[in-house]
Amino acid sequence: MGTVNVIRVASRNKLSWYEKFYFYSIGKGLWITLKHFIKAAILRGAVTIEFPEKKRKYSTRFRGMHTMKRDEQGRERCTSCFCCMWICPADAIYIEAGEVSPEIQHLHPEDKFAKKFEIDLLRCIFCGMCEEACPKGAIYLDGPGEMATDNREDLILTKERMMQKIGGPIIGERN
Repeated sequence: MGTVNVIRVASRNKLSWYEKFYFYSIGKGLWITLKHFIKAAILRGAVTIEFPEKKRKYSTRFRGMHTMKRDEQGRERCTSCFCCMWICPADAIYIEAGEVSPEIQHLHPEDKFAKKFEIDLLRCIFCGMCEEACPKGAIYLDGPGEMATDNREDLILTKERMMQKIGGPIIGERN
């Protein structure tokens, strides 16, 4: 029988004599509060943004809300292949497929279309895997970032809410 090497984690992170006191941690937290107070009260530097009047600047890598794209002829790109639904780690996407009939053939390039396409934003973790998995380039996370609402039903994105009004080519590469 062999020996097992046990690493003593508690002995690695020994606290210094002043860190053992409870008041050191309290003082450290109060110092941060005091810095914010001085910045807001005396220097008149706002810590928060007044949301409806001022919009926050997002970085170029920001993933916004989901949007569904149309092609150059204005047809829906989504062919209901279920790739985005299968790859979603949060299981936030629900797709119901439908057959394309001759009277709606001009709206869909393939023989299948997404009759129902929903994304539950309460479950979504905005990882972008649905965007990467889509072989047709139908779903992108490039919409607006504001999601404030007062009821849960508004946080379920339907196909009608996500779909672009006009189509066009996808410009550039996916981020």
